[in-house]
Amino acid sequence: MTRINTNVTSLTAQTRLQRTNNDLQTSLTRLSTGLRINSGKDDPAGLIASESLRSDITSINKALTNTQRAGQIISTADSALGQVSSLLNDIRGLVTEAANSGGLSESEIAANQLQVDSSLEAINRISQTTTFQGRRLLDGSLDFQTNVGGVSTVKDLRVDSANLGATGAVGVNVNISAAATQASITVGPDAFTASAAASTELRFGSEAVLTGFANSSTAEVKLSANSNSAAFDGFSITFTADATAVGSEVATYNASNKTINVRINSAAATTAANVSGAINTLIAGTSALQGFTSTFTAGVIDGQEANDVAVTDITSADSLTITADIAGPDFNGVSVKVATSADVAAGSPTATYDREKKEILITVNNTNATTLANINTAVNNLTDFNSVASGAGNGDLNVRPSTVDVTATSTTGVSGGGALKDDLVVEIGGKDGSQAFTFKSGATIDQLAAAISLLKDSTGVSASSLGTTLTLKSTAYGKDGKVSADVISEGLNGRFKSKLSSTRATGTDIAATINGINVNANGNSLSINTSSLALSLTVEAGSSQSFKFDITGGGALFQLGSAVTSNQQARLGLGSINTARLGGDAGRLFELGSGNSKSLKNDPSGAAKVVDLALEKVTSLRGRLGAFQRSALESNSVSLNDTLGNLTEAQSTIRDADFAKESANLTRAQILVQSGTSVLGIANQSSQSVLSLLR
Repeated sequence: MTRINTNVTSLTAQTRLQRTNNDLQTSLTRLSTGLRINSGKDDPAGLIASESLRSDITSINKALTNTQRAGQIISTADSALGQVSSLLNDIRGLVTEAANSGGLSESEIAANQLQVDSSLEAINRISQTTTFQGRRLLDGSLDFQTNVGGVSTVKDLRVDSANLGATGAVGVNVNISAAATQASITVGPDAFTASAAASTELRFGSEAVLTGFANSSTAEVKLSANSNSAAFDGFSITFTADATAVGSEVATYNASNKTINVRINSAAATTAANVSGAINTLIAGTSALQGFTSTFTAGVIDGQEANDVAVTDITSADSLTITADIAGPDFNGVSVKVATSADVAAGSPTATYDREKKEILITVNNTNATTLANINTAVNNLTDFNSVASGAGNGDLNVRPSTVDVTATSTTGVSGGGALKDDLVVEIGGKDGSQAFTFKSGATIDQLAAAISLLKDSTGVSASSLGTTLTLKSTAYGKDGKVSADVISEGLNGRFKSKLSSTRATGTDIAATINGINVNANGNSLSINTSSLALSLTVEAGSSQSFKFDITGGGALFQLGSAVTSNQQARLGLGSINTARLGGDAGRLFELGSGNSKSLKNDPSGAAKVVDLALEKVTSLRGRLGAFQRSALESNSVSLNDTLGNLTEAQSTIRDADFAKESANLTRAQILVQSGTSVLGIANQSSQSVLSLLR
């Protein structure tokens, strides 16, 4: 090289030294930052990949934070619900204690009621004050919003979770293909006596009336029984005219023909008072006539008059035969009574029928006699009955001096049929227990139904009658509803056992689909649990009506994944736990408060059922929250942590510097820089050799 303007060797050395310095700078940067990629030029594709992974890692970290926050919210709600559950258990104990009304005084029950009221207030307070960062959790503000209120057959609805998607709403179409049924056993008509039109005879007091005397239009002598028994019928009164002095009339009694004979003077007139007095004297001394009384209306009875001596009468009673318009045992046991009232005119008696009491009440004037014909008309005006009058007596219903007519009573008994043909001992059982019943021959079908239904809270079985058919039904619907009837003993004439439709029966659950998916069913309740919808609802007992409604919003929305999409979110419904919401078909918890229908004083049995339903709802909510916390949140946290570790490792592989490799590169670059610097110095000195040519 003999040129001095261009030192190619130096240029080459400079270029190499620059590259070596760049390599040195790169190694120093990577070692100082710990990153292999510090700018796009380091690795454009790697930068894109690492930044994408970095974004995912950031989102997952936030998702983990969200999951932890959700768990804290659930724990807060669960803690409050645990306290509510404790309060409900306290109330349940107080209700059970208060049911012991025979062993507790009214003041003790009142003290228990005060504790119940305090617990109800505490539950409402917890509902309103359970918050997380100022947001109420259990007042219903985090429950799902629906328009199910327009469906009359839905008695209770709980939406646990729902994916509302991009539209913010989801439709729920409930198609019921078969209604829930109760278990049922029937006992056929032949187990009871044949159906007939129930009837009864209302007899008034027997009496004989002596009237129509020739010389006195007012004279009257009565012989009246003090009872409406037929044993007082057939007693006659006659006269004999002889030398008996006026005022010394004598009455005698002939037991063989049941005749009372009054001897009067044949030549002079006597009075009705004298005749009545003689009869009462006879009654007082004659055991066969006890129960009779004689009364009179002042006037003359003349023994000289053949017509007066011929006056006679025989004791007999007016009566009404009252018959039901419809045959069957529905009108068995109907009683007929008479009452008096100043508000009822003598000629305008009234008759009413009380279906609940099964009582016909005839009301007459409280001062004057009322005719049998008018009473018969009043009874015939009743919707369910007709009447036939038998005026064997004097045709009047008297209120004084004897009260026998207005104290008359009768009953239809078992004349309508539907009575057991022989003695029976039967054990009736259901889901709540069993009970043995003992019925005597002649017990009516209504009595059987009433006795069995009376203990339905202990057996879970109620009974009803239609005509002469007895039906036993479970109080519960679905497979939980069970009925059994085991005849332990029955008389030879009995037909109860042979006419049982079966000895065991079980109800069926409701059959339905929700949005085309088969549901889980229990009685009148159904539920569904899918990834997009979880709810449970109860319809009106035995309803088969399909319906639809919309979930239009609400719920607590938890972001559990890294992507803001509906499939990485969970929307959980947290319903209100105040006393107006807790409960079910049996009633609501607020009804246990003082003065309400299910207070400890008014209905401890109903209160117990309401508390049980409230406890079931609270524990169900706690279980659902616990399942969400364990299955969704904890598993999500584990999954996110695993994903975070994998993504972090992937990002580190792409972007982080390998210190061993970079340390070696640094050492190499340092040596090359030093070598390059020396070489550059030599290259710069090589031009000086030209000077030797000028010497």
